[in-house]
Amino acid sequence: MAFLVFGLIALFWLTHGLRVIYGATQLPRLEKFAPVADEDCPPISILFAARDEEEKLAGALETLIALDYPNLEIVAVDDRSADATPHILASFAARDARVRVVRIDTLPEGWLGKPHALQRGYEAASSEWLLFTDADVQFHAESLRRAISIVNERKLDHLTLMCAVEMHGFWEKTLITFFGLGFHVATNPNRVGNPRSTAYVGIGAFQLVRRAAYEKSGMHRRLALEVVDDMKLAKNIKQAGFRSCVGVAQKHVSVRWHAGAGNIVRGVTKNFFAAASYSLGLVAAQSFGVFCTNILPFVALPFLRGWPLAFDAIAVAAALSFHAGVAVVMRVSPIYALTDPLGAMLFTYMLLRSTFVTLRQGGIVWRGTFYSLEELRRGQE
Repeated sequence: MAFLVFGLIALFWLTHGLRVIYGATQLPRLEKFAPVADEDCPPISILFAARDEEEKLAGALETLIALDYPNLEIVAVDDRSADATPHILASFAARDARVRVVRIDTLPEGWLGKPHALQRGYEAASSEWLLFTDADVQFHAESLRRAISIVNERKLDHLTLMCAVEMHGFWEKTLITFFGLGFHVATNPNRVGNPRSTAYVGIGAFQLVRRAAYEKSGMHRRLALEVVDDMKLAKNIKQAGFRSCVGVAQKHVSVRWHAGAGNIVRGVTKNFFAAASYSLGLVAAQSFGVFCTNILPFVALPFLRGWPLAFDAIAVAAALSFHAGVAVVMRVSPIYALTDPLGAMLFTYMLLRSTFVTLRQGGIVWRGTFYSLEELRRGQE
């Protein structure tokens, strides 16, 4: 039995795992692409939704207005903020004519706040290209010119970028580097660029999409009740037949996600069960998969002999190597690969916690509004 179990785990890492590892090395990196000249810069509208973002908003906006890019407009949607967000947005609009503010005071029935705000932002935008981002994301001055360089070379309709995540302390680095590993294994981002593949990836910090592709894929109206709207936007664009690609931004696009492990755990409560399509069967399958690939091999290693030990050693070596590579790309010491089983256990806890809390509440609370589980399930495609 041990021979079969650890043989299958080793086979997973030697086939799918190595394929994903190789694919990750093939993703276009923003720093490798030269900034395009002015005449090759199509008009871009940057769109983001802000709800009580006073802590990080000003810093992000400073980087947006410092972007070295012609034909740019910034559409900031104030989604019912009750803090200093409206004042911050107004001050930047007064400083820079490219900044436009859309205020939302009420949320229509049948919408989540963020998709509704982004739909309103689109309706106020005028450019050929739309860049959906978040209110706390910071940009390097050349990031848009380099992104357009990738778009032009690969003839894309949709480009999403993996950004740098600012991390502090052991627990943040343990959790976020494992998230990076798990994201790659689950989505295999390199396959997204293959038009014959059904793979899709959408990252909320940076989704650059041609206006025509956005409109023909249904816009955010089609995502009115989608919690993981960024991934589903990419899915809709890919399924509509448009060319999509995932790139690596590294220092060119960065974000300080949730501060501290506790805030990370609380912050993903609404997301993880939603990402599993509110399916208990899928939650069980995901938990079992993480246990078999990232927990069991480490726990069992001291107790095995012979071929099971050899197979297990292959699985452990592959997991550690992949995690170390992800850590380096995320600008964290590769030593954090040794936290792989700990990150896996925490990830499983967060998935189960998200499931339990959502079921106990009968839904989720997001941006101050409660949405029933029945309503959310109806809104999923």
